[in-house]
Amino acid sequence: MNARKQYLEELSKEYQRSDEMGRGRLLDEGEKRTGLNRKYLIRVLNHPFRPGQRKRRKRRAQYGAAVVTALVEVWDIFEQPCGQRMVAVLRGELDRLRKLGELRCSDAVAGQLKEISASTIDRLLGREKRVRQLRRHRNPNVQRLIYQKVPVKVAADWDTSEIGNVQVDFVAHCGRSTGGDYIHTISAVDIATNWWEGEAIAVRSQQATKEGLSRMQPRFPFRIRELHPDNDSALVNDLLWDWSREQRIRLSRSRPYKKNDNAWVEQKNWTHVRKVVGYRRFDTTSELRLLNEIYAVLRLYKNFCLPTIRLQSKTRVEGRIKRTYDKPCTPYQRVMASDQVGRKTKQQLRNIYESLNPAALYRRLTELRVRLEEGSAGKSEGMGKPAYRGPDIRISKRRNPVVATA
Repeated sequence: MNARKQYLEELSKEYQRSDEMGRGRLLDEGEKRTGLNRKYLIRVLNHPFRPGQRKRRKRRAQYGAAVVTALVEVWDIFEQPCGQRMVAVLRGELDRLRKLGELRCSDAVAGQLKEISASTIDRLLGREKRVRQLRRHRNPNVQRLIYQKVPVKVAADWDTSEIGNVQVDFVAHCGRSTGGDYIHTISAVDIATNWWEGEAIAVRSQQATKEGLSRMQPRFPFRIRELHPDNDSALVNDLLWDWSREQRIRLSRSRPYKKNDNAWVEQKNWTHVRKVVGYRRFDTTSELRLLNEIYAVLRLYKNFCLPTIRLQSKTRVEGRIKRTYDKPCTPYQRVMASDQVGRKTKQQLRNIYESLNPAALYRRLTELRVRLEEGSAGKSEGMGKPAYRGPDIRISKRRNPVVATA
């Protein structure tokens, strides 16, 4: 704007000295350079503003002090509504207040109050709100006290070699509608080893979340050092804060609306929950029991039998990002290779591993998924997202399902 103003001042000087043809040429150039309408440009060049020139006089205020005083009185009677609601109040209740003797004003002031607009009401009441220091009814910048206690931690702050740093999140089994109560899955994964645990809870409440985490805690083969949820109120609250202090567990949280801060658990939400149980709505006791039976088998199958690949580093080479991965290992193998886990725990894990049959776990997992699908038949799924059965699984109702290569 400042550059355009300087350009028009110089153009105006030349415009005043030019003849008719020169003015046409200058108008063409000014219209091209500034994008202004030609008629408006003519007015600006014919009447340029000069230093010392008298500015345009402001319009006299339409609503005086009497109108503002009466407006404030009515505003207080009706619990200080916003401008849009205040318009309806003035149209319908002003005459009645005058008859009852609650408002004393002239007919001229009453006529102005009935014609005033919502935006003008908000503008006239602005000073009164500032004097009274009234807070806004909704201030998204104000956070609860618990968010000041729990520190924010981003992905770059994690020590990916330290065992016991667990990210936790909810997976909602609501189908197409979030109305009513439905089952949630608490999904938790250790960053260093990729060890995953899951627990289904009937409702997403603070007490149910605490009980679910208490059941999950002893299933980890190591001590949980830190829990890292998102900003969900069912995960970041005083109840969970007190529980984590009792268990000597640190608590941190991700940044609001930054899902990639919880990248490890978000990945497991897809591979360990959605790909296994799908997007249908689960809200019955039988479905809750089946989900927990599935997770009891799935934790053994995923943690002891299926290897994962962890990202070690990323480097930019000539505009491309080169990623380096470690050797594929199961979470069980990573725990066994770590010196942060005691011998007794390793021996217990070794006994569990030697007692497992991957094929039997696979058959049992498939059977439970078929039962869950049959029990929830007819319920809605996610928009265009059917329950995922895996590219290598052909579900059969026979005792031993047929396995086909992808």
